[in-house]
Amino acid sequence: MFNKETEYAVRGLVYIQLQNLKNRRPGVAEIAKEIEAPQFFVAKILHRMVKNGFVESLKGKGGGFYFDKEKSDLPIKDLIIATEGNKLFVGCGFGLKSCDCENPCPLHEQYAPIREALNGLVSTATIQSLAKKNELLEKLL
Repeated sequence: MFNKETEYAVRGLVYIQLQNLKNRRPGVAEIAKEIEAPQFFVAKILHRMVKNGFVESLKGKGGGFYFDKEKSDLPIKDLIIATEGNKLFVGCGFGLKSCDCENPCPLHEQYAPIREALNGLVSTATIQSLAKKNELLEKLL
């Protein structure tokens, strides 16, 4: 559903949060290996995430990526908009430039509720909430 950049960004940031919960700051190579993604692409994505203020990084020994505990949790929607724009939340399911209740596309009635549900899901889910769910799964396995 999402492009590769968004998928890797979500998986990478969830992994970073999981490691932060263990008082660790992972580096690019570790993150790329763990999320099974190309290291160069992960480095590019994480640089963008730092630039957007979603995650912090430290260079050198003891460095790596981490979330600032003083900042709010990161909604998945903010991440999607940063990587893909807001087309998923406002765009036409049929791909038309102009589609609304007044001038609906052939998919409008079926697609609008799906778009709204997706918007609700990613507006409430955060990187931190996904990591906490994943952490619970790790403990159970």
